[in-house]
Amino acid sequence: MSPSHYTRIVLASRPADSAFIEADNFRKEVVPFDLKPQKGQVLIRVQYLSIDPAMRLWLSEKKSYRTPVPIGGVMQAIGIGAVVASGEDTSLVPGDLVSGIFGMTEYAIQDATAVQKLELPPNTQALDYIGPLGHIGLTAYFGLIDIAQIKAGETLVVSGAAGATGSIVCQLGKERGAKVIGISGSTKKCEWLEQELGIDKALNYKSPTFKDDFSKAVGTLDVFYDNVGGEALDLALASMNLHARIIICGGISQYNTAEQYPLRNYFQLLSKRATMRGFSLYDYTARLEEGRKYLTELVTKGAIKQRYHVVNGLDTAPGAIGILFRGENEGKLVVKVSD
Repeated sequence: MSPSHYTRIVLASRPADSAFIEADNFRKEVVPFDLKPQKGQVLIRVQYLSIDPAMRLWLSEKKSYRTPVPIGGVMQAIGIGAVVASGEDTSLVPGDLVSGIFGMTEYAIQDATAVQKLELPPNTQALDYIGPLGHIGLTAYFGLIDIAQIKAGETLVVSGAAGATGSIVCQLGKERGAKVIGISGSTKKCEWLEQELGIDKALNYKSPTFKDDFSKAVGTLDVFYDNVGGEALDLALASMNLHARIIICGGISQYNTAEQYPLRNYFQLLSKRATMRGFSLYDYTARLEEGRKYLTELVTKGAIKQRYHVVNGLDTAPGAIGILFRGENEGKLVVKVSD
């Protein structure tokens, strides 16, 4: 039986480019339930939503890889949910588990071609499709394996190493035989990286001796997988081996500031004949199954771990973005919307 109303979170005001996203930038709406899938569409009850750094870019009016969320529009989010009704000409049926960009809402209408039906391999759970088997793992895979082409014996440094993507990058690096050094923001996170994930060294960027610690632990690096930007990126540029590869996946330290950190070691790219490349998972749409197959093999045999930080209720979603940008989450940050 369909509910009489459902809840959604919409953008109430656009945060300034130099400001953190606040819960007050959003508004909860409880609206009559009038959702009915048309031909080729499905109605989805949302179960989980992924909270990602890219949400900051989705709110900015600066030119980006996608159109910004409009004022009054449902805040976008990648999610997992169950089909509750199907229109004509779709193979999806009620009960099917799917993933897609549903937004911060309890229910969503989607084109059937815009969602992925999920079949859970052994030793996996639905959450893994917004973790190592979803956009998180795929971003790690294509950045490190395809672009950086990490090799056994090389030194890999990862910023944001305890985060969702960074932790997968660390594990893929170890699986490929690299020396892996991770950068994170607390002693607890550094201990988890070393003791649970088995990386070679974890560095706390909040330590007063961070620069010295970086120099001693890293020496020179072959690959820097950057999720943070700023000072860590500049240190990496000053520490490159010949033909090093700098992979720009994100820059969370620079998303909420009007003044970008000035890179002083940029010219080292020339002297080291190194490369620095940004990328997006949108570049790899045609190859997603290749990456997912590789990751599934590792996840099912326990070679990749992902921990989840789950907050409950759609009402918590706006505040969860703040948790992410303050670095308070321990693991992949997820909002549980329904059972």
